[in-house]
Amino acid sequence: MRPRLRGAVRPRLRRLPRPRTLRARLTVGLVVLLAISCAAVGVAAVVELNGFLTRRLDEQLSEVGTRFPASLEHQGRLSDDLPQSRKDSTGGTPIGDEHGDTRRQATGTFGARLVGGTVTNAAVVPSGNAKTSLDVSLAPRDEKQLAAVPTDGRGHTVELSSLDDYRVMATQGLDGDVLITGLPLEPVQATVRRLELVAGIVFALALAATGVAGALWVRWSLRPLSRVAATATRVSELSLASGEVALPPRAPESDPRSEVGRVAAAFNRMLGHVEDALTKRHASEERLRSFAADASHELRTPVASVRGHAELALLHPGPVPPQVTRALERIAAESSRMGEMVDDLLLLARLDAGRPLEHLPVDLTRLVLDAVTDARAAGPDHRWTLELPEDPVTVTGDTHRLHQVLANLLANARLHTPVGTKVTVSLETDATTVALKVHDDGPGIPDDIQPGVFERFSRADRRRTEASGGGAGLGLSIVAAVVEAHAGSVDLESRPGATTFTVKLSTE
Repeated sequence: MRPRLRGAVRPRLRRLPRPRTLRARLTVGLVVLLAISCAAVGVAAVVELNGFLTRRLDEQLSEVGTRFPASLEHQGRLSDDLPQSRKDSTGGTPIGDEHGDTRRQATGTFGARLVGGTVTNAAVVPSGNAKTSLDVSLAPRDEKQLAAVPTDGRGHTVELSSLDDYRVMATQGLDGDVLITGLPLEPVQATVRRLELVAGIVFALALAATGVAGALWVRWSLRPLSRVAATATRVSELSLASGEVALPPRAPESDPRSEVGRVAAAFNRMLGHVEDALTKRHASEERLRSFAADASHELRTPVASVRGHAELALLHPGPVPPQVTRALERIAAESSRMGEMVDDLLLLARLDAGRPLEHLPVDLTRLVLDAVTDARAAGPDHRWTLELPEDPVTVTGDTHRLHQVLANLLANARLHTPVGTKVTVSLETDATTVALKVHDDGPGIPDDIQPGVFERFSRADRRRTEASGGGAGLGLSIVAAVVEAHAGSVDLESRPGATTFTVKLSTE
């Protein structure tokens, strides 16, 4: 016995590929069921035919009787020396004067005489018109098989090494011997093998034809379901996040009494509900966008008027109480901040409406230098550094809006990091893209805030006060909207000690 090696890897049996589509599964299932049915019918037919032919062979053995093996018992003796039952119908002709009585015996008939479990004579009827039998020499194994055949007058199958398979019947002789008559099983086996061959060919052709016809039938039956799947695929490829959405035509409905018809009808009803919801959402967005644009536009004039009157009052030459001066200064400051908020809302409304921006060459390197200079003046307590390529970087876009993107990112880094934080602005270019990065080593943005950091009115620190420079939460949403209008993208990566905003723009 070979020892089992540790760590030996057993070869894995390769599994047959499973059909993935419903059409393939139904077709394979139909063919498999038909194959099982054909196999059951074939096996039943073969077994029944084999049993029927074997029973017919046993009947022939019963009709033949023991004439042939009995003729081998007393070869050369006259009929007068034999009992009356052993004589032929003429009453005087010796039946054993020749080597075995082959009259009315089928070709291949086997006869044997056993005395005390030992075969004394064994012969077989030859083909043709021969009147004598042929002796058969049996192997010891054959003699054991013949000796083991019970004398019950019933047929039994034995395999003789020199004669192949035989159906034999044993009968007790008159002299205490055992007479065995046998007929070859080869005709039965040949008939059964022919039936197996014909059944195999017919069933194989039937399975092939059923497979092709079943595949076509299943494909035709599932055609409505395929159309539903195609419609669902087209819907899944649509962008449903915002804006007006045009859904594809409905899936064609079939018989509502069928499962496929009910699926198609339910799917179409679902598409109708989705379309109604998208239409209402789009209308609501349009109303909100129109309101924001109108309100921003209408608020610009009164806000500017309030600010102007406050500044004018501060220029009054006469004595003004300190409390009034402080109030006028606050009015001017808040009106200025409110004006900036109105401008931001108006910009977002215009971007949402798809207003085109300028498409002119923009020197992004110069833009970064100017923005960082302004940020250094606004936040002298921060450390501002630049990482720029040697050659100028140019993109196509709106100079004023791109400057606003960079200014908002730098203001965000200045307002939300402590004094002494290092802020690095860098430009990286490749063949078709430029990446503008604003990195700081501040405390970072909390994980629960990051997913909505580019949403409108989102605040990274909800506990900020007016003294800390808290705004309306529109800065990063403006960054995202302007970058999207330039067909670019903006991403955020933040953890404690490292926060990076990356703006990618196309150089083409």
